[in-house]
Amino acid sequence: MKKIAIIGGGIIGLTLANYLDSTKFEITLFDEGIGQATGASAGIISPWLSKRRNKKWYQLAKDGAAFFPKLIQDLKLDETIYSACGTLLLREQTGLLSLAELAETRKKEAPEIGDIQLLSAEQTQAYLPLLKPAPALYVSGGGRLDGRAYLAHATKQAEAHGVTIIREKATIQSGDTHWQVQSATQHLEADLIAVTAGPFVKPLLEKLAYQVDIRPQKGQLLAFDTPFKESHHWPVAMLDGEADLIPFMNGKILLGATHENDGGWDLTPTKEAFTQLVSGTHHFLENPELFSKQTPNYFVGTRAYTSDFAPFFGPLEETLVVASGLGSSGLTTGPYIGYLLANYFNETTWQTEHYQKPIETYIKKTC
Repeated sequence: MKKIAIIGGGIIGLTLANYLDSTKFEITLFDEGIGQATGASAGIISPWLSKRRNKKWYQLAKDGAAFFPKLIQDLKLDETIYSACGTLLLREQTGLLSLAELAETRKKEAPEIGDIQLLSAEQTQAYLPLLKPAPALYVSGGGRLDGRAYLAHATKQAEAHGVTIIREKATIQSGDTHWQVQSATQHLEADLIAVTAGPFVKPLLEKLAYQVDIRPQKGQLLAFDTPFKESHHWPVAMLDGEADLIPFMNGKILLGATHENDGGWDLTPTKEAFTQLVSGTHHFLENPELFSKQTPNYFVGTRAYTSDFAPFFGPLEETLVVASGLGSSGLTTGPYIGYLLANYFNETTWQTEHYQKPIETYIKKTC
């Protein structure tokens, strides 16, 4: 039985661990859990109305969203982790009309988008009572994923699946016949390696003489406990600006997230993030001061970004795969990437040219 070491237990690494064939592989996952982007995220799974020009990225995001029904069934995700709650998009009227046209066009290849409705101001408020009356576009196929809850659940599923999880930071070196994986207390010789450690992919691969186009970006998310216990019935709202409004169970409302290019590896919560995100909701709320006087819980993590804001993933060497660069769409694309990497190991098949540029675009050998 071959040994696989996964370095990085975020959304890709843990999904990969769950989909690997445990009758073929002995699986060990290393992750210290500090600064993890997935653990500090709650995402809107609704990629169909993105106006990003990168067609390969859209194909990946579209198929990532379509993968969720399988993911829910295979990993037994309940409503506290993922909910197909629908998505509201709030824009100026002319913007809503163009988005509705785009939605109808994209629904031809992505029926997962569900029902598409242009809502009146009153209908919008009925869907999400925190909002003041304003026209919106609603798509019923949108969903919300609690990143932290997903990781906790996927960890339990992986351990039940026979995966050994080492909660320590690890480094890798190439050996004569095996990869050498070293953490604070463990040494492992592995036949196969998957490096899925977000922005930490860069220093890990630099030790193997690779130059990686990746950089860290700080993201902060605010979680408020409110008295609105019916919140689990509400859709998520993509506001016109940086802040999204994400209702969860039992009155938990999330605002996020920031995109701080100069934040680097700093995980300190900031007043600036609170001001930015809360002020970004004022224009849209029935009670503009709803969040202003509350003290939220902060979730802070470090995302990985490439120069063209697109992810890379796949075999770097025959026995070494890598994945990173998810950016702010990681909860949509990450599980599907983990599944594709598992298929590579399980079935030795790999055809993802329609999803990404050649991996050499982002990773180059230095010697």
